[in-house]
Amino acid sequence: MRSKVPEVTLLFWVIKVLTTGMGETASDFLAHHVDPVAAVGLGGVGLLVALVIQFAVRRYLAWAYWLAVVMVSVFGTMAADVLHVGLGVPYAVSTVTFAVALAAVFALWYRVERTLSIHTITTPRRELFYWATVLITFALGTAAGDLTATSMHWGYLVSGVVFTVAIGVPALGHRWRGWNAVAAFWTAYVITRPLGASFADWMGVPVHRGGLGWGTGPVTLGWAVAIVVLITVLAAREEDRPQMDSAGQPPSLH
Repeated sequence: MRSKVPEVTLLFWVIKVLTTGMGETASDFLAHHVDPVAAVGLGGVGLLVALVIQFAVRRYLAWAYWLAVVMVSVFGTMAADVLHVGLGVPYAVSTVTFAVALAAVFALWYRVERTLSIHTITTPRRELFYWATVLITFALGTAAGDLTATSMHWGYLVSGVVFTVAIGVPALGHRWRGWNAVAAFWTAYVITRPLGASFADWMGVPVHRGGLGWGTGPVTLGWAVAIVVLITVLAAREEDRPQMDSAGQPPSLH
C-alpha cells in the first residue's frame, strides 16, 4: 500500500509554509468581515468537508491533501485565536497547552501504531492520528507565533526571521548530526506554522502595527494563487507521489 501523504521534497516545505501564511490571513480576514461565530462555523464546515474528501480518496491526491492542509490552517488559527481573543487565555498559556496536547497525541499514536513516520499513513486509523497531529501543530504554531510577535514584542518581521533560522536547526541536525529523522521532521513541521504566519501577518497588517499594510484579503489571495500554481507543478511532475510503504521508514527533510 502507498502512504496517503506526499513525499517530503523542497516544494512540500514551500507549499506548507504558504498554507500557514494563507491560513493566518484568511482567518483574520474572515474574523473582520464576517461575524466571528459565523466565521468559526464556516471554518469548521470547510475543514470537515476537506477531511471527508481526503479520507474518502483511496490514494494520495495532491489537490485533496493540500485542500485539507489549507482548511486545517484556517481552522487551527481560529482555534488558537478563540482561546486568546474570546476566552482571554494568554498566548504563553495556550502555547504550553497545545504543546502538551501535541505530546499526548504523539504518545498515544506511538503506543497504538509503534511509529510516527509519515511513510506509514496507509490505514484510516493512522490517517486519523496524522490529521489530529497536523491540526494541533497549526494551533500550537499560531499561539507561538503570536506569543513572539505580540506578547514578546518582537514584531512580525523579526519573528519570521527567527523562525526561518529555527527551522534550519532540525534540518541540519538530521543531515549532519544524525538526529532522529521523524523527530526532526515533526519539529520542522511545527515551526513552519509561525514562520509562514509571521511573514503573512507582516505583509497584511497596517503600518502602525509594524506591517506593510497590504491587507489580509490581497495577501490571502496572493498566497492562494502561489499555492495553486505550485500544486499544479507537483501534479505535473508527480515527484511528490509516495513510494511503496516501508514500515517505519523515516522521512527525508530535503
